[in-house]
Amino acid sequence: MMTPLRVDVAIIGGGLVGSSAALALRRMGMDVALLDRRYCGAQASGVNYGGVRRQGRPPEQLPLSQRSHAIWPKLKSLIGIDGEFLRSGHLKLATTEADMASLEAYAAKVTDAGLELELIGHNELRRRFPWVGDAVGASFCPGDGHANPRLVATGFAAAARRAGVHVLENTPVTGVTRNGEGFVLEAGQGLKVMAGTVINSAGAWADEFAASFGEPVPLKRIYPSMIVTEPMAPVLTVNIGMEGGGIYARQVERGNCIVGGERGEPLSDPDFSRPRSDGAMTIMHRAATLFPGLAKAQAIRFWSGTEAEMPDRNPVLGPSLTTPGLIHAFGFSGAGFQIAPGVGEVLAELVRDGRTPTPIEAFSIARFTAGSPPARTTVGSGAGEKQEP
Repeated sequence: MMTPLRVDVAIIGGGLVGSSAALALRRMGMDVALLDRRYCGAQASGVNYGGVRRQGRPPEQLPLSQRSHAIWPKLKSLIGIDGEFLRSGHLKLATTEADMASLEAYAAKVTDAGLELELIGHNELRRRFPWVGDAVGASFCPGDGHANPRLVATGFAAAARRAGVHVLENTPVTGVTRNGEGFVLEAGQGLKVMAGTVINSAGAWADEFAASFGEPVPLKRIYPSMIVTEPMAPVLTVNIGMEGGGIYARQVERGNCIVGGERGEPLSDPDFSRPRSDGAMTIMHRAATLFPGLAKAQAIRFWSGTEAEMPDRNPVLGPSLTTPGLIHAFGFSGAGFQIAPGVGEVLAELVRDGRTPTPIEAFSIARFTAGSPPARTTVGSGAGEKQEP
């Protein structure tokens, strides 16, 4: 016999999106169950690069990104820790004239979005950031930064638990059915969860739940891979990205540098992956060329993770078109860390009010279910094959 649990909202997936939504809903007074097949924050939310950036995002994401931008400095009061959040600024480098022209076009396109972007030429770049190697120029966003994803992802889940959310780890959801005015979820070892609303924030596994309600999407799994160096004297003073992709890097207060830009390879169980040795070498050589101060750095740790990517690199966020009470929030394409706290608030508003003041129409699942998926974004910054987190 299954054990029953009745809640207002059941959230599938305990990553940063799911856990921030759970906390926001609980703060609104709702009874919430947060279910994860393994551990909250252990997948994409906890193994990403840790970039907290607005710069380079598609313009349609910027209202949501700006909403999250206001939350990050308040982490201490919201979840009890600051997550090592540092508003260092984000410097996006151009190594060719074409890349610099792309940065200039993006800055013009988002001039009213509040990013306060500053375009920097070669000579000024050398003066202000002498640790950068050969680059044509850059775009600087002073309000962006970085944080520790392992602390932030688990911090939101822990705060949700303290607030009274039913946090159910090692509890895979094996079935979801619509039942009258609500849903019944079968999960774990004999658990039955009954909820009025379901949020599908299952990350790289969310397409299975969407398809079960007649909304198949072209989700693809990707496996970003990171490298951590030994602690070093200050080398990188800001969060770094490159126009067109290729490398991203940051240095934490302990002195370790985190460098990424290549992909890992999936194991026989595609839920898991591992870094590729050739990819790690490529990234380290690329980093040493761009940042000479890293030329003799020793790599001490590598990791990879599983994330969900959509063809247009925008998330699926909003109500289901087939099933009342079902809300989707997945497919953040390796760039969900910064916007996740804002997404959590938006999801809570959708549950409570049926709407949100933050524009999310561009993220509707309708763009995939109503016809062919759109092509990849090609205009503006951040459209490279390996998008910066």
